[in-house]
Amino acid sequence: MSELGLGIEETDEESDPSSHRRRRRFSFASCLAVLVALVIVFGGGYVALSKGVDFLSSHLGGPADYPGPGSGKVLVQVHEGDSGADIGNTLKSKGVVQSVDAFTAAFAANPDAQGIQVGYYELLKQMKASDAVELLADHGNLIENNVAVPEGLRVTDVVALLAKGTDFSKADFQKVLDKPAKIGLPKYAGGNAEGYLFPATYAFPPKSTPTSMLKAMVDRWRQATDKADLAAAADRLGYSQKDLMTIASLVEAEARGNDMPKVARVIYNRLEGTETGGLLQIDASVNYGLGQQLGVGLTSDQLKQDTPYNTYTRAGLPPTPIEAPGDDAIAAAINPAQGDWYYYVTVNLKTGETKFATTYDEFLQYKAEFKQYCQTSDAC
Repeated sequence: MSELGLGIEETDEESDPSSHRRRRRFSFASCLAVLVALVIVFGGGYVALSKGVDFLSSHLGGPADYPGPGSGKVLVQVHEGDSGADIGNTLKSKGVVQSVDAFTAAFAANPDAQGIQVGYYELLKQMKASDAVELLADHGNLIENNVAVPEGLRVTDVVALLAKGTDFSKADFQKVLDKPAKIGLPKYAGGNAEGYLFPATYAFPPKSTPTSMLKAMVDRWRQATDKADLAAAADRLGYSQKDLMTIASLVEAEARGNDMPKVARVIYNRLEGTETGGLLQIDASVNYGLGQQLGVGLTSDQLKQDTPYNTYTRAGLPPTPIEAPGDDAIAAAINPAQGDWYYYVTVNLKTGETKFATTYDEFLQYKAEFKQYCQTSDAC
């Protein structure tokens, strides 16, 4: 058979020097070549070849995989944006699957794998990779403790959402907020979490506590502001980091989308210019001071009520943020648009169209346009 050139190496039998038998050492390629030759010689055809290749692949060349079914309990988190390889690495590190290759192969072969949701799952140790994929793809196995916190909520609103989405009460969260030393607020927040519970979707692990949940939200805020380089922006603009967070919260309350940087510029212009005497005149801030929803219309008497947050009676910024700004509002606060606007009016509530004015007379024209719009629209 060696005359076929199949790469078989012969050596003397070490355990029996007198024997003429030879020890044969086969590589995977050699085995496969022998099989091919045998099939050709004996006419076994394609079926025999296929079965032989499958046998050798599974025994010699396939990715390492546990036979399953597994045992014990392992808590695993799937993060936002995780690929099949990312999940496989997580599972391998926790002893769930034997190799990432086995998991990614099973992931690719399962059409439901693309629907794996972010969150926590309880798996077993030493599972067969295909069983692990099947378990993750079944939404019924997701440990539900997700809370979606949108932009623009006050702390009181966030607490209500957390209480609704977890097994804890509003009072449980409020106790932590009353003594917030363990949740990681920046020193300049002065122990007030307003503006620092970052808006995002949170997948809280089992056995989370009100303290760990609130800390996760502050950690997420810190991650966002570190990425935006809030500290450098404060130095560049000549404001404190707390000031920029307060401005971002006002932008979040007053604007959407592409208008955010323009509204931020209006705020800076009012703070630094003489057109309004330093008065920001932002209704949302007044509402915050009155303990009302931020979008509620104000009466003339309410506009005169002097609270620390009444930006019609007090010049400058309010003492704290008034709600939690998201990434876009923070970006607008640290990178305001260029312009000499002092006023803005949303002239169409359905489309959100907002016009910006440099003079009070121009502002009055836009205000009249809005009043006319309200005469024909049920959105007002």
